[in-house]
Amino acid sequence: MDEIACPRCKTTKYRNPSLKLMVNVCGHALCESCVELLFVKGANTCPQCNITLRRTNFRLQVFEDAVVEKEVDIRKRVLKDFNKHEEDFESLRAYNDYLEEVETIIYNLTNDVDIEGTRRKIEQYKRENKTQIAKGKSKLSHDEELLQELLEQEQQEAELRRQQLLEEERTTQRDKIKQKEMLIDDLMFSDLPANKILATHGDRSKATANKPLPPKPTTAEFSTGIKFRHREAFLPVPKVQEGPLYSYTVLEVDLCGPSAPSPKTLASYTANVRAAADAEKAGGFISDYACQRALQDSFCGLFFRPTTPHRTEEEVS
Repeated sequence: MDEIACPRCKTTKYRNPSLKLMVNVCGHALCESCVELLFVKGANTCPQCNITLRRTNFRLQVFEDAVVEKEVDIRKRVLKDFNKHEEDFESLRAYNDYLEEVETIIYNLTNDVDIEGTRRKIEQYKRENKTQIAKGKSKLSHDEELLQELLEQEQQEAELRRQQLLEEERTTQRDKIKQKEMLIDDLMFSDLPANKILATHGDRSKATANKPLPPKPTTAEFSTGIKFRHREAFLPVPKVQEGPLYSYTVLEVDLCGPSAPSPKTLASYTANVRAAADAEKAGGFISDYACQRALQDSFCGLFFRPTTPHRTEEEVS
């Protein structure tokens, strides 16, 4: 992978560990120093594509590929206006056609295809759907509503935990003060020995420390009145009765003859056999396989004795 570097001053991440690359609408990257140097007056042209850029539009680079960075930026700007959802269409086919049109616009702007015509189409859409665009910006999709609900739930739970911790700290502090006052009173007015009083209060403190905490309070709705969405409960997957575990068994083949010699025994005999080529080795072939196969074929069936079938009296006559 190529090292991260500024295309203008050639400063690399190795030479400057704090190097930050920034991009604009064109997608070409410049380091932070080059941006400050070239855009002192607020606007200048890109050193690579000569497009007029503004300094305020520079942002930190997220993707290494300039095309991807440019496409992401264009997609964000286009989707601010093309913000319709599936429920805004009468059929799924109409919604898919709308999505295809949006992707075509993004592709044209990213790859410089019919820029002027594409921009005119965007302006025409913005004029014709001005009310719909404003309504879409204020309307959350189903996923956004779910995300917003989860965020509110997390904030509510965090607030409950914080309040509970504060209450526990205040209760603990009050108990400590109360026990201290009781200890002083017992030492001042009790007739018991001091060591026995201290032991009694020590046991009482341990019992208080080991006391189980009260259950956490639960709420059924947010502060706004929206009820929590309960997660659906699914039945457990039934267990399938499994068979016995697999155990490896060595394959035994009856060759009807003596066993072929091992490759170690035939090492001296196969020294003059043609070695396998590199292409053959790539497929897993070695010359010993062919020799072993030939010997196995030659020994196979040496002990075979054909038996004469029993003939009946009718066949003899």
